[in-house]
Parts: sequence; structure tokens; C-alpha cells
Amino acid sequence: MNKNIKIVLSVLLVVGLLVLPFLFKNYRVFQFNLVVIYAIAVLGLNMLTGFNGQISLGHGAFYAVGAYTAAVLMDKAGMPYWATLPFAGVVCFGFGFLMGFPALRLGGHYLALATYAFALAVPQLLKYKHIEGFTGGVQGIVLNKPEPPFSFRFLDQPLSADRWLYFFSLAIAALMFLLAWNLLRGRIGRALIAIRDHPIAATAMGVNLPVFKSMAFGVSAAFTGVAGALGAICVAFVSPDSFTVLLSITLLVGVVVGGLASIPGAIFGAAFIQFIPNIADEISKSAPWAIYGAVLIGLMYLMPSGVMGLIRTIGAKLRPAKASASARS
Repeated sequence: MNKNIKIVLSVLLVVGLLVLPFLFKNYRVFQFNLVVIYAIAVLGLNMLTGFNGQISLGHGAFYAVGAYTAAVLMDKAGMPYWATLPFAGVVCFGFGFLMGFPALRLGGHYLALATYAFALAVPQLLKYKHIEGFTGGVQGIVLNKPEPPFSFRFLDQPLSADRWLYFFSLAIAALMFLLAWNLLRGRIGRALIAIRDHPIAATAMGVNLPVFKSMAFGVSAAFTGVAGALGAICVAFVSPDSFTVLLSITLLVGVVVGGLASIPGAIFGAAFIQFIPNIADEISKSAPWAIYGAVLIGLMYLMPSGVMGLIRTIGAKLRPAKASASARS
């Protein structure tokens, strides 16, 4: 694609994202917020599963830890919402790094089961009576949704709390995606892919498997923790029952639908896990999950390598056609 065309498309995309929240009501903007937040979480899981080959069914637990870190700091310490994000990332990095040690001895479905157990345990631990003074126990923690720091109107729509949080989440997401792109397109990314494809060869080439696998778990958990903190701020409520094991499975679905080992695929995966269940519920109130399952099966049949895999396939087929057309001209 011509460089000038790429620049024009990028500018149009940025303008579209900035105008988008003023074209819809607050509830729809709230859903867009969740898409942006889930995109960060799916990206974090994709860094681990897609690029490093470690299967995790426990990232919902890291999402919960990040959410509770932000909620406790805001509720108990009076910390500004934006200042809680680094703490959520650091805490989840620590938990993820420790979780990476069992991953050194476990792999495949054994690692998946270990992380699944972690996802089952965390919601129960959040209800533990000796820490319910911080976590709120089964009742959770109710937060105040941040108000915009300034007033602004566009297309006769005010800058509401949900619209402000959309822009805030979008800025954080842009930062996280840029960080992931720089991380995965360099030496570290090549080492992670080498470990995924052939660990013995990677070791022979000087890649330190214990360090890289543990760090991959830690960084992946940090991304998901930041997403969890943003989710707590956006929803303005956390409770243990909001972070069941279904959340972990949902994030993995987002990774597969968007495309393994694909950074932009996280956006498509997040949109799928946010909107398809709602659409299925609108189609049938009695069997929404049956429709959701049918859609998921259909997508896996039509796009076995995810949305980004389909885009790559179409692009690969178009390139020879363009080359032959230019040769004839």
C-alpha cells in the first residue's frame, strides 16, 4: 500500500475514534469503553499464548487483581483513579512472574489446568473474611465514576463521564499497544517466538528459557491488570462474582477470534466478546448462549486462524494480482 494512503487512512481512523463517542448515547459509549479495555486484556493474553505458546485459563484472575488494586487504592487510600494504573500493573506483574515459575515445569494442558485453578481460587479468596475489610467481601466495592476535568460539547453532546473515560481508556490503550509493538517486534519478541516454536533450539541459541517464560507471564499479567483497573474505574464497581472463570475463558476466546500472535487482532477479539453476547441475547432471550456458540463455531470454521489470519490471507492473494497488473501495464 502506498505510504500516503496509509497516512490518510491512519488520520481518518484517529478522527473516527475521537468523534465516535459523540455519535452515540452514554450506554453505547460505555460498551465502547469495555471494548477498549478488553482489547488491552486480550493483547496481554495474546503476548503469552500467541507469541510465547503458553496456554492460560487464568487471566481473569489477573484482571480481578488489577481491578481490586485500583478499587482499594481509590476507596481506602483516596488515590486518584489515573494513579492506580501503575500500581495495578506492578502488582499483577508480581503475581504473573510468580505464576511463571510453575510454567517452567508445566506445559500444554497441564499449564492450562494450573492457571484454571488460579482463576477458580481468586474470586473465593477475595471473599475471605480476614481481608473483607479491604475487598468488601461478597458485597464488593462501589466507586464513584470520575467526572471529566473540563466541560466540552461537540455535535450538541456534552463530555459526559462515560465519554471522558472512553478518551482516557483510548489513550492508555494506545500506550499499551505501542509498548507491546516495540516489545514484540524486537529481540524479545523473536526470543518469545523461538521458545514457542522450538524451545531446545532457542536454548541452544542462548535464550534463557526460565527468565523469558517468567517475564512473559509477568508482562502479560501486567497488561491484563491495567485492563482490570480500567474496568473497575469504568464500571465503578467490583465484586468477586464479577470475575468468575468464565471471564478467563472469554479472554481466550477473544485471542483466538482476533488471531493468535497478532497485535491488531486484540481489537477484533475484544469487539467480539463484548458485542456478540449482547446481539445473541437480543435475538433469543431463551437461548442466547446457544446462538453465541453457533456463531463461534461458524467463525472458527470460516476463519480458523482468526480475523487477522483471514485479512492476511486476502492480502496475500491480492498482492500477486496487483503485481501482475502492474507488470502488464
